[in-house]
Parts: sequence; C-alpha cells; structure tokens
Amino acid sequence: MISPLSPTRRPENKRLWSRPKISDGPTGTGHKVSFSGSSKGSKSSHEHGPSDNSASSRSSSPNVSPQTPKLWQDNQTWQKINRKNEALWQEDIPSPEIQQPRPFHIYHDSFLPLLGPSPTLQLLISDSRAPYFHEAGVYHPATSTLFVTSNQIPDPSPDAATTSHKTIVITKIEFFSPTDFTRDKVRCPERNYMVNGGANYKDGLVLCAQGSLNEPAGLIYMEAKRPHKTTTLINNYHSRPFNSPNDVVVHSDGAIWFTDPIYGYEQGFRPKPRLPQHIYRFNPTTGDIRAMADGFGRPNGLCFSPDEQTLYITDTDSIHCSSSPQNPSSPSSPNISQTRASTIYAYSVLHDPVTQSPFLTNRRLFAYADTGAPDGIKCDVHGNVYAGCGDGVNVWNSGGVLIGKVLIEGGCANFCFGRRGEIFCFGETKLWRVQMGDGTRGAVLGI
Repeated sequence: MISPLSPTRRPENKRLWSRPKISDGPTGTGHKVSFSGSSKGSKSSHEHGPSDNSASSRSSSPNVSPQTPKLWQDNQTWQKINRKNEALWQEDIPSPEIQQPRPFHIYHDSFLPLLGPSPTLQLLISDSRAPYFHEAGVYHPATSTLFVTSNQIPDPSPDAATTSHKTIVITKIEFFSPTDFTRDKVRCPERNYMVNGGANYKDGLVLCAQGSLNEPAGLIYMEAKRPHKTTTLINNYHSRPFNSPNDVVVHSDGAIWFTDPIYGYEQGFRPKPRLPQHIYRFNPTTGDIRAMADGFGRPNGLCFSPDEQTLYITDTDSIHCSSSPQNPSSPSSPNISQTRASTIYAYSVLHDPVTQSPFLTNRRLFAYADTGAPDGIKCDVHGNVYAGCGDGVNVWNSGGVLIGKVLIEGGCANFCFGRRGEIFCFGETKLWRVQMGDGTRGAVLGI
C-alpha cells in the first residue's frame, strides 16, 4: 500500500493563479495567455468515496520549460510487494511542494468558468521504469478506482513471442483521497492480448484487445473487482478478423462503438489486415456488428456529445509505425508527418425513420491539433471537446473553437474525468491530476 501524502495547506494570501493581463488584443483572437502559479497538493474539497452513480507525438510545450522534480524526503521510494515478494511497483513519489510552470493557457474567455477559481496540475506518480500510463483511462465510481493501460513494454518470455516480445500492463489505482491511493497490477485469469482503449460498461469495463499474431483482436468485458474475470464480447466481423481495435465508447442504448486502425500490424504483433480501417457499432444484445464509417488514415479516439447527436472521431494519420512482420528490419520508432491528418472529425448521428437504426452523416473537419496528434477524446457535460495532444489536453467548444489548453510536459496521449472537475492525464511514465472547476464534469459519468 502506498503511504498517503500529507496534503500541504496553501497560504491564504497566495493565489495559484492571477488573471492574465491582455497586451496584444482580447482573448479568443489567437493571443496566448496563461495563469501563473503552482500546483501544490492542496486538500481537495471532495471525497473519493463510493458513489451511487453507476500514440501522439511527444513534444514539450514551447511555453513550458521542463523542470527537474525534487523528490520528497531525499528520494524516498515506496514499494508495493507482490505475492512473490518481488518489488512489483516501485516509484518515486513527487513532493506536493513541486512547482509547476503555468500549465493553463486561455484562448477564449469561455475557458475561465471551466477552470474554476483555483485550478491545479499535480504530478501523482512518476515511474521511469516503463510507460505504465498510456491509454484506456476508465474511472470506476463505485470503487473509486482508476484503470489505465500501459504502452508496449519489452517482454522476453516465450509466451510473448506472438506479440513480438511486447506486453501491455493494466494498472489500477484505488483512491481514498486525492493523494491517498494504492497502486496494483490487474491480474486477469486470461491474457489481455495487448489491450488499449477502454470505457465504463455495465458494472465493469469494456476494453479493446488488439490481439496478437495468433490470437484474434476484438472487445472484451472485464469485471472491475477481483479476480477481474474477462469475457470476449466479439472478435470478428462476419468471420473476418479485426485489425487492432484502438478505442471504444458505449452509447446510452447499450451499443458499443469502436475504432479499428492497423497499428497492430505496423508494430509487428498482428497479421496483415483483412479489413479497412472502419468505425464499428456492436449491439451486444442482438450480436449485430455494423461498419459505420470509413475514409480514415488511422482512426483512433471517439466520443459522443452529451446529447449523443454528434460523434467525434480522431484521425492520427500523422503517426505511422515503421516495423511490420514483412519488414522487421525497419526501426520501431514512429514515422511522423506534419502533412498527414492530426484531425478531429465530427459526424451527425441520425436514425432511419423505419427501423430507427443509427447512421452517420455530415462528416466535417471539427479541429486540427497544432502540436502532435489528437489521441484520446472526451466531452464534458457542457458539450466542450477535450483531446490528448502532443502538448497536453486541448479543449474546443462545440463550435470547434480552441478555448484553452492544459499544458503537460511530454504531452498526453489519453486522459479521463474523475469526480467534480477532476481529470487524470497519462504521460507515459507519469500520472497527472488536473483539478478544474466543480462544474466541469465528464459527459459519460456526469459526476
């Protein structure tokens, strides 16, 4: 169990930020302004108790100079020992006193009420051993637990031969307060086969299983509580194998929508694709699986607007991977092009007047990320659109206007909303916690 960090009381006469002075024109006209101040680990006004409510390019922001964090109490480390008495988790716990450089940038005044009076950016965990904080990001309210999937980690074991000796780890973090938590590895009875994106589903999670050279890709259901039993929901499109499902969202009617790019093949752990890179809708009740949209370079994240009349889909075509089973000598580092899509598209969700089956129409370019590529994507209850990009979390209003950014050193592939203005951001080896205004809540949970 990770020992709790003692919250530091913020001096009453010192604000975490001050209103920016406008010098080159009003906000909203392209002039970047920011709050000043720090992100001390101040005690949150909310509790994390049980509730009754059910790969971007990495580049540091030009406006933020990376700082070397000072470790709390002379680099004291905390360990969680697994069943075999091995040091399974050992991480440096950053001090609540660490100063963060001006992370909140305002492009439009409508970002101010989302931030609230005292926004903070806090580094919860820094673990340089492996990129444990990469994708999925599912907050389970009933257990106050955050589930996160890692990026690919080298695995020399014989069992990992079918995934090109790579593995992906699921981490769960159970919160008792904003700075008091335990961290553990999810031990599924079955192999997870390179899981990536995830979403809240029933009493647990639905996860994208990217598959391996031998095992099929598809969607799996995982129970949120031990022993985290998994069940395959679907693993083929009318007998043809999926590519490598990347991200997933659940509609209020129970249907599961997911993206299916070819990253698994490019990264050497999936066979040659036999399907286009589609967006799919799966009905678990009837077993119906439909292709809903195509025409993407690399479809990635997706989310619905709060009224579910708009579907947002990110296209990370700017990031290609060079390695494949047919070309193993190629470098495994991403092939990045600034002339390919780093784009969010919006679709209108309509329904057939006879069958009431949904379909997508009116595709339009909603936004283009200026740094890196938009990976994970979420909406808040007000209809604003958040995306993890190369410089952090970018926020647009429902009209496609960039209204603000939360700058995070090294970028942020994905993130998820917690409780009452809380956002957990994943920076590969770092887990960040953003505290915004109390009314800034995720559209999926609304808590």
